Amino acid sequence: MERRLSAIFAADMVGYSRLMEADEEGTLSRQKCHRVELIDVKIDAHHGRIVKLTGDGMIAEFPSVVEAVQCAVSIQQEMEAREADVPEDHKIRYRVAVNLGDVILEDGDVYGDGVNIAARLEALAPPGGVIVSGTAYDHLKSNIEVGYEDIGEQQLKNISRPVRAYRVELSSAADLAKSELATQSGRKPSIAVLPFANLSTDPEQEFFADGLTEDILTALSRYHELFIISRNSTFVYKGQAVNVPEVATKLGARYVVEGSVRKAGNRVRVSVQLIDTVRDAHIWADRYDRILDDIFEIQDEITASIVSTLPGRIEQAEHEQLRQKKPSSLAAYECVLAAKVLHHRSESAANAKAQDLISRAVELEPTYAHAHAWKGCILGQAWGYGWCEDKDETISIAAQSVKRAAGLDDNDADVHRLLAGLNILTGDMAKALRHQERAVALNPNYDLVVVQMGEVLTWLGRAEEGIDWIKRAMRLNPHHPPRFWSHLGRAYFTARRYGEAIDAFKQMSSPDIVLHGFLAAAHAHLGEAETAKEHVAKIRELDPAFDLQAFLETMHYDDPDDLEHLHDGLAKAGLGVC
Repeated sequence: MERRLSAIFAADMVGYSRLMEADEEGTLSRQKCHRVELIDVKIDAHHGRIVKLTGDGMIAEFPSVVEAVQCAVSIQQEMEAREADVPEDHKIRYRVAVNLGDVILEDGDVYGDGVNIAARLEALAPPGGVIVSGTAYDHLKSNIEVGYEDIGEQQLKNISRPVRAYRVELSSAADLAKSELATQSGRKPSIAVLPFANLSTDPEQEFFADGLTEDILTALSRYHELFIISRNSTFVYKGQAVNVPEVATKLGARYVVEGSVRKAGNRVRVSVQLIDTVRDAHIWADRYDRILDDIFEIQDEITASIVSTLPGRIEQAEHEQLRQKKPSSLAAYECVLAAKVLHHRSESAANAKAQDLISRAVELEPTYAHAHAWKGCILGQAWGYGWCEDKDETISIAAQSVKRAAGLDDNDADVHRLLAGLNILTGDMAKALRHQERAVALNPNYDLVVVQMGEVLTWLGRAEEGIDWIKRAMRLNPHHPPRFWSHLGRAYFTARRYGEAIDAFKQMSSPDIVLHGFLAAAHAHLGEAETAKEHVAKIRELDPAFDLQAFLETMHYDDPDDLEHLHDGLAKAGLGVC
């Protein structure tokens, strides 16, 4: 038995019995989703641990009362956003209380007044609200920028002495979040989408032009690395001849998207351009010609095409500007941008530099979720390629970084994409698929998310589905990274479509050992022994100490038959049997 001072977090779902009676299966499913995607992640990110679970609630212990309350506030704010579209009488809400008190630890559980007071106070919290005890409040005060309402001393059931309690004013936290969001426009590329002009005589195309503009705004807002000027600000300029640099200055936008819609017969033409207002330069333009059968389908298709291209063009422009700066001038966002460019080179030296830059970004801005996420990604790359001295420590830090990112921003598609990637590396394919599906739901037009869905499905033995997703990513971004061809080649190979796999792999200008391995296996399965041997020779040239078993261990096939299929091809090619 051990005693210690701990912050106890008690949470309970509001109206659990009523919600279960109305929709038992749906309630349980949504509750589980909130637990996995939000609550557990937040508790872990704030260094807490769940002590016990009830059907509709939980008790968690934190070493810091500040962390416990920050966790509670963050959960309640994000729960409100997650349930925003749910009818009022079906919303899932929690009451949360935090108490700082003496507890008894035994067999991993906690007992004592510290726990009992938290549990009793929780019933006093409003739905979606947070209550803290007087002892907790004494240690908080100015440490968290929220307001507190003193609700006086409370007589709690089975607690002999009155307990002073304070209600946390979550609106103050929400206001703070908004002000933080406003300051982010200084570190993120800011972009304004002006209303598309209707150049047709057909007034119905006015609705199409406005709908296209709004869809682009909505879809771009899913990219957390862009700061999007609101529709209310940009639609002021609808129907006006504008001076783009002047409008950009008024809106505070670095980049402006403008476009037009023209109908001719049964065809519609959409023209769009992206302007860098600082350099007064057009950095991207395109034109889309479509037959006007289903106007809404065309609107969706063009939106997806534009939105999947814009972020990459903006990032490229930002990188060009960054190259002209001295390293000492780099801010957190710029460090992340430079680190991402280095990461995409897939080279050991570049990865080491990327690690330095991303660590600096985290130091400069500890609450920058995207920086934590990419730190995990860059370390994951080092782990996957063996560019680290201690693989266990590297993957552990990578996992902590991405979990920290999820705790800071659970609605970032990149965060869930990278969580899925880490789960692939560690072999938890069920969890990888869950995070991957969440990433797709958050941003279905993000080519890196879409291509990784194809990769995950391939590892799960659903290669034909994987091929469709990877091809979709290539259509979304015609300027996609070369590695998309590698993903497509592996999916074709896993689907036993060897000729198409070889054609995909041939698109890669500098094949590495992995690609030569798949090429050798594909040619061997086709009975093309001499060509297979040529790729084996390349493997031996690149790595004289090549070990087949070690190579196979880098694969993440969930189905043993798929791994055996690759092994058989490599064995036929002459790489030996393991």
